[in-house]
Amino acid sequence: MQAAILRELNKDLEVRDDVGLTDLGPGEVHMKLVSSGVCHSDVSAQNGTIPAATPTVLGHEGAGVVLAVGEGVTDVKAGDHAILSFTPACRKCKACLRGQSNLCETMMQMATTPHFVVDGQTIPGFCGCGTFADEMIVPEAAVVLVANDIPLEVVSLIGCGVTTGVGAAIHTAGVTPGSSVAVIGAGGVGISAIQGARIAGAAEIVAIDPVESKHEVAKKFGATHAVKPEDVEAVKNEITGGEGFDYTLECVGHPATIRQCFDLARRGGTAVVVGVGRLDQKVEFSAFELFYNDKNLKGSMYGGANVRVDFPKLLRLWKAGKLDLEGMITRRIKLDEVNEAFRAMQAGEVVRSVIDFS
Repeated sequence: MQAAILRELNKDLEVRDDVGLTDLGPGEVHMKLVSSGVCHSDVSAQNGTIPAATPTVLGHEGAGVVLAVGEGVTDVKAGDHAILSFTPACRKCKACLRGQSNLCETMMQMATTPHFVVDGQTIPGFCGCGTFADEMIVPEAAVVLVANDIPLEVVSLIGCGVTTGVGAAIHTAGVTPGSSVAVIGAGGVGISAIQGARIAGAAEIVAIDPVESKHEVAKKFGATHAVKPEDVEAVKNEITGGEGFDYTLECVGHPATIRQCFDLARRGGTAVVVGVGRLDQKVEFSAFELFYNDKNLKGSMYGGANVRVDFPKLLRLWKAGKLDLEGMITRRIKLDEVNEAFRAMQAGEVVRSVIDFS
């Protein structure tokens, strides 16, 4: 089968057509991919921002059809449609049992279990998935059943970016009706955070991005204002009288924008770090400002989502016309075009590319 393999950091992916799979084991599900999103986290794995062992099959945001199930699998059967979740919800570990399945303790086990075979060597998929491949094997806990009448192209975006962004606004930040919100970064996750803030009832939503072409896109999805970083103080003064925003969400993963996210929140407000930064980068705060400003500074892993509850909720919002998924797809590609999609994403030209395996 075809698969796109990351051999070395900062190099193009190697697209091959002779990749195999390991045997299907107990508790595992064999999936045929129909659609995979090209998420910025895949680019972050390629450039080393997110640690990933190499070689690996990239891709972690996808949907497809179940081909076969291993012994003991009861959640899905052959022929079912399903979304892949890069964070499994095992429903048994301490994190899942305390209602934080987005922190499921079996995540690392999934991420390090190899299921692809290349030149006789077994290699893993990124985050335990590997959706840049025709087929894949994942644990049952990483598969969420969806109705067969929902287009899988739409479903695939739920697997990461949409859940992360919408969840960060609704779950992690807890955006309230009538509040003011600033979202830093108008890529796929940022656009989803804007949609989450809109769904939650925010009165003003400011998108902040240096790429001016993204400003109208952000407004299409619910931003009331869109500005470059150097112009944000003026709009903050206009909306909040200089006080700062009730909620700020950073969807970039850079120390400067994380610091900006904290600074833009009002005293007593909430700043949420959604973007993934590098392990070796630091953000500095003074001990006094943390005390005096009384701000809530939060991280957001997978938007604080419980995938078994929130995936169906997001699809219900889509069916109700309150969550735009189709509009987020700005480029449809085949797998051998993935390197071009990476470059377009890095240049800020697209919100989300989707790989069509049909």
